[in-house]
Amino acid sequence: MSSRVGFRFLNNSRFAFRNASGPFRRQGAQGRRFQSSDAGPAEQQSTFQRLWNSPVGVKTVHFWAPVMKWALVIAGVSDFARPAEKLSLTQNAALMATGAIWTRWCLIIKPRNVLLAAVNFFLGCVGVVQVSRIFMWRRSQEGSSVEAAKDLEHEAADAAKAVASKAKGVIKSAGEKST
Repeated sequence: MSSRVGFRFLNNSRFAFRNASGPFRRQGAQGRRFQSSDAGPAEQQSTFQRLWNSPVGVKTVHFWAPVMKWALVIAGVSDFARPAEKLSLTQNAALMATGAIWTRWCLIIKPRNVLLAAVNFFLGCVGVVQVSRIFMWRRSQEGSSVEAAKDLEHEAADAAKAVASKAKGVIKSAGEKST
């Protein structure tokens, strides 16, 4: 027997299809069914071969999409060190919504893509943390900004009253001089 993967697969599959009473046989209305009593080509493959030939394996988008999406999660985690006032609420809300929606979708599709569901779950978690940080920062700013706005309002009102009284005085003095 050769050590080449394709040759071994060909020999194993030829045996399986040639033998009428082999691993594939008619089972009433259910059609063809794999019998686990005989070792088929899938059971003889190495771990790498099973990963390579899997419907969510290395040669499919089902594998590379989560790998590339981890960059978004890493970028979001690195933003934990940034001050909350410099974070975008809309961007992080979009990450949170994307994570939640696509996590659910990854568990519904066939083949179910657990790798993509995991990366989307963590993306949603990063979004939740960042949106929470932004809301907490804004709430802390509202308390102090309300007090600051009241102080600014009183100062502006006092300055406006002073200008108004000064204007009245100038008008009075101008009216007295003209008569």
